[in-house]
Amino acid sequence: MKILFFLTPLLFLTSCARVSPWERGNLAKKVMAPDQDPLGDAMADHIYFSREASLGGDGVGGGGCGCN
Repeated sequence: MKILFFLTPLLFLTSCARVSPWERGNLAKKVMAPDQDPLGDAMADHIYFSREASLGGDGVGGGGCGCN
């Protein structure tokens, strides 16, 4: 149990990395953004919830009929 207690923080520390100033430009590109196409994501969510006749968890308004 003590080994697990000491090894668990290593999982969180391995994801930390220093980014050099000249590498920040690559990370700032639009391709690296998680929401590259917010309108397309919203339309895909609307279609998914309309087909599934379900609602919840993603903040999309409307019912199973596709109405808002």
